[in-house]
Amino acid sequence: MNKQVKSILVKFFAALALAFACVAITETFADSSTNNNTVQAAKMSKKEKAAKRWIAMRESGGSYTARNGVCYGKYQLNISYLHGDLSPKNQELTADRYVYGRYGSWVNAKRFWLTHNWY
Repeated sequence: MNKQVKSILVKFFAALALAFACVAITETFADSSTNNNTVQAAKMSKKEKAAKRWIAMRESGGSYTARNGVCYGKYQLNISYLHGDLSPKNQELTADRYVYGRYGSWVNAKRFWLTHNWY
């Protein structure tokens, strides 16, 4: 094999290794973000739980099977956010991820809802 071919192969495998490393790092950060939201939800204060309940009642009457256009479930999330898993567990996790990511807390989401009649 000549030197030019070896050089190209070495560069190719180095780029491939770098790409795999980037994917692994991205997945690690995505997993820790998801876990953080789940942990936040598990440690909710009474005010957070009350705000979450309040939103659920306004959005769906508390029903995990409520439908309104493209919105579905207890928190009336865009059905695409649920990725085909309409289970109550996934609705709870997805709603927590959405609210903590967008508003920082259920209390803030309720405050926004009171102003805009949606969250």
